[in-house]
Amino acid sequence: MNIRLSLLAASLCFSSMAFAAQPMGFFITSAGSGKGADLGGLAGADKTCQSLAAASAAAGAGKRTWHAYLSSSATGSTPAVNARDRIGRGPWYNAKGILIAKDVDQLHRDNNLNKQTALTEKGAMVNGRGDTPNMHDILTGSDSYGKAFSGSQDTTCGNWTKSGEGSAQVGHHDRTGLVDKAHARSWVHAHPSRGCSQENLKSSGGNGFFYCFAAK
Repeated sequence: MNIRLSLLAASLCFSSMAFAAQPMGFFITSAGSGKGADLGGLAGADKTCQSLAAASAAAGAGKRTWHAYLSSSATGSTPAVNARDRIGRGPWYNAKGILIAKDVDQLHRDNNLNKQTALTEKGAMVNGRGDTPNMHDILTGSDSYGKAFSGSQDTTCGNWTKSGEGSAQVGHHDRTGLVDKAHARSWVHAHPSRGCSQENLKSSGGNGFFYCFAAK
């Protein structure tokens, strides 16, 4: 009996270690730029993702290539960029080794994103609806399939360079609020922000946070 219990304990320990060993491939930024939706463009947002990952306690995170889950609009001869095309193929795990999605299709269909799993790079939960302050508005600039919007309406705060007038599409990481409650893709597509400044983002329940994914 003791041998069986020892083997069972060893098996459970091994399973726990294997689970925890899954590399972090997803997080919500624990801090914004401080300048609202002015993230320094896509390049600046990617740099923030890379820096936060490198500073985290997640093993090997700094050696991976991180991209912000943000779309950008077409300007002149520069084509639009879709957030879903920037993040690699998956799978992606959070800071605690929990699977978020196995691939891009599942991410935009039936992923495991919610308030309990959409953690920061530090493994902390982000305030959602009902918390004070509410910070569930996550910048995406994307439609429900992770693509850039067509047309002339600003949905990316000037491709992430504005901190004044304009607007950015946001998602709800906790999937609550408005008519999108519990909707499968409300994490990426919920409503437009009231403006691009830090104050504007906070006024509707945000803090200038965005999603980061390991593309490699």
